[in-house]
This record gives sequence, C-alpha cells and structure tokens, in this order.
Amino acid sequence: MSITHRGVRRSVRILGVASASAAVVLGLSGSALACTISDFKAEAKCDGNKGVIVVTDTDASATPATITVYRENAGGVEKQIGQQKVTGSAQGAQVTFSENWQPKATYRVHVTAGRVDQDLQNLLTTPALACKTDSPSPTASAPSKPTPTPTPTTSAPAESATPTPSASASSSAPAGTVGNAPTPAAGDSNLAETGAGSNTGLIAGIAGALVVVGGGAVYFGMRRRGARGNG
Repeated sequence: MSITHRGVRRSVRILGVASASAAVVLGLSGSALACTISDFKAEAKCDGNKGVIVVTDTDASATPATITVYRENAGGVEKQIGQQKVTGSAQGAQVTFSENWQPKATYRVHVTAGRVDQDLQNLLTTPALACKTDSPSPTASAPSKPTPTPTPTTSAPAESATPTPSASASSSAPAGTVGNAPTPAAGDSNLAETGAGSNTGLIAGIAGALVVVGGGAVYFGMRRRGARGNG
C-alpha cells in the first residue's frame, strides 16, 4: 500500500492538533498547581495566656516558602518579629510565631515561594481584646482576701477555750458537794460514839440539880436530928 502525500499531510495535521491539546492541558494543570499569594493566610490567636500569629499555607504544589512577619509601630517604623520556612499542602501547613500582640495592632506578612515574592493582600489586624495575660493578677489577689479568714478561726479556739474553766468549775462543784456530804455523816458518827448531843446536856443538868437537892435534904435532916438530941 503506497503512502500518498495527502495521507502524510493528514497524519502530520492530526499529530499537531494532539500536541497542541496536550500542551494546553499541561499548561492549565501547571497553572492550577502553581503557588500563589492567595494560598497563604495569617491569623492572630491566643495560646493560653500568650499571643501568637499563625500563618497557614494551602499550596497544593508543595512549593517551599519563607514567611516573614513584621510589626508596624507608631510613626511607620516596622520591626521584624520572626521568619520561618514552610512547605504547603492541600490540607494546609502552619507555622506559628510567638508574639505578645496588643489589641488592634497591625502586622505585615511577606511570602517568598517560587515566583511569589510579595506581602499578603491585607495587613493583619489583631482582635480588640488581648489574651488573658492580666487575668491571673485578680485571681492572685483573690486568695489575699481569704487570708484574714484564718485569723478568726484561730481566735475561735481561744473563745472556745474560755468556757473550759466553767467546765472545770462545774466539775469542782460536784466535788465540793461530795466532800461536804460525808462531813455531817462523820459528825453524826462521832456524836453517836461519844454519847454527846442536845439531849445529853439536858439530862446532865437535871441530874446535877437532883444531886444538889438531895444533898440539901440530907443536910437539913441531919441538922434537925442534932437539934432534937440537944433538947
């Protein structure tokens, strides 16, 4: 089978169209995977009580990038706070800069990656409220208020100790009553043994009077007898 000039031309034309189509497809896919400044995002966050600036790289082409963060001070003076390298991914790769940022502060983020060498489209402005760096101070002063409370608790035992003597007095009171109780009993036992008592004195007095009366009677009787003998 002979090849004609017309057939060759047709084949070359087909190959040319296919090559052009492949170039267009490769060009589109390459541009789709190329790193752009829109693949980067910066945020001001809090890590506990400390402020941080987090930059996220969502470059699917995984082009190595260098991130530089500047703080804009009063008078237009800038200060570089840090520089880090990151390799992006479709899921997002992050780098964190430790920065104790103040409310409504302004930061400029610069990206260098492949053909990209520019700042983020918008400046980073921090939130209106700072991280809770000052919150520990009130909490630290709070324990100082309860500190006086232990003082009344220490004085409370002193007051409770005060009624303790009353308890001892109450304990001594029954001791006194118990000590006084046997005293009359002892007196009664002694009176019983000696025979002394209120009735014993009365009996002794009567007996003495009877002795005196008897003696007088005897004396007068003997005197009468003597008078009769003499007469």
